[in-house]
Amino acid sequence: MSENAHRNELQERIDADPETVEKGLVSLVLTIVELLRQLMERQALRRVEDGKLSDEQVERIGLTLMRLEERMGELRDHFGLEPEDLNIDLGPLGPLLAPE
Repeated sequence: MSENAHRNELQERIDADPETVEKGLVSLVLTIVELLRQLMERQALRRVEDGKLSDEQVERIGLTLMRLEERMGELRDHFGLEPEDLNIDLGPLGPLLAPE
């Protein structure tokens, strides 16, 4: 491949649509936040089921998780994303996020 052709190919890869790059980055960040939210929720449910939390702690955890879920919905709406946009397909392992 000539140097000029190589340069043109490289330029095409670099010339990404800024809007597409932004949406992809936001999707990745929100996917990570959603994964952490789901993990926190599962851990909280285990602790509640084990009876290791006071009523006040249960109430506070529930409120915190509800607010986080609401905020995630607001962020998805703001960036034009659907919940399924945040789920990465891991091939044979299946989707990253558990269905809710």
